[in-house]
Amino acid sequence: MVNGQVVCIDVDQCPQDANGIGAWLWSGPSPAAADACLILAHGAGAPMDSEFMTGMAVRLAVRGVAVVRFEFPYMAARRRGAGRRPPDPQDRLLDCWRETYSLLRQRISTPLAIGGKSMGGRMASLLADELGVDALVCLGYPFHPAGKTDKPRTAHLAGIRTPTLIVQGERDAMGKRDTVMGYSLSAAICLHWLASADHDLKPLRASGFTHEHHLDMAADAVAKFLQSSARCSLISF
Repeated sequence: MVNGQVVCIDVDQCPQDANGIGAWLWSGPSPAAADACLILAHGAGAPMDSEFMTGMAVRLAVRGVAVVRFEFPYMAARRRGAGRRPPDPQDRLLDCWRETYSLLRQRISTPLAIGGKSMGGRMASLLADELGVDALVCLGYPFHPAGKTDKPRTAHLAGIRTPTLIVQGERDAMGKRDTVMGYSLSAAICLHWLASADHDLKPLRASGFTHEHHLDMAADAVAKFLQSSARCSLISF
């Protein structure tokens, strides 16, 4: 498989189960040949093959990171024609993450990281220590609901032990820089800030940066972080 190539594992190869686990999308080199491997979950409103998710997967692939994308049951149901649905309850989202990780862990012997865009990354962060993953990556972490800084989603982040990278826009409506810097976060978390960027890592035009530039910078940061984490994991064995 060449870098940047996308392959879909179809339903016949990975039959759907009771939790809605079905097709996966792979990007980049095979996990055995990759510098690192990342399971990447989508956000609340867009599927695994959205422009953002595909763009990030391809960027990471050309940087030597194998990326596996999957969908939560409610999003998979949308794809099957069930219409727009709200995200599943948190317990079901977490169970989907657990099963997806378990299935992939059986197939991938190299260091394996988890993460996602917004909600997908938040759900991953709740399970990172439990699953014993090698690293965690969050792209636009929802530190609080939009406009509700008094309802932080950070309690578990104070004690997380998994090496974690959060790529965050400085003007993210769910976690601006000045707000986030006031939180108590674990020393295992590294924050990578993108100037003038929003929740989708898109900067203001007046900043002089482009969305493409920021996505490239995000991919650079993630690839470097995962490759470093993978080397540490291999040394620890």
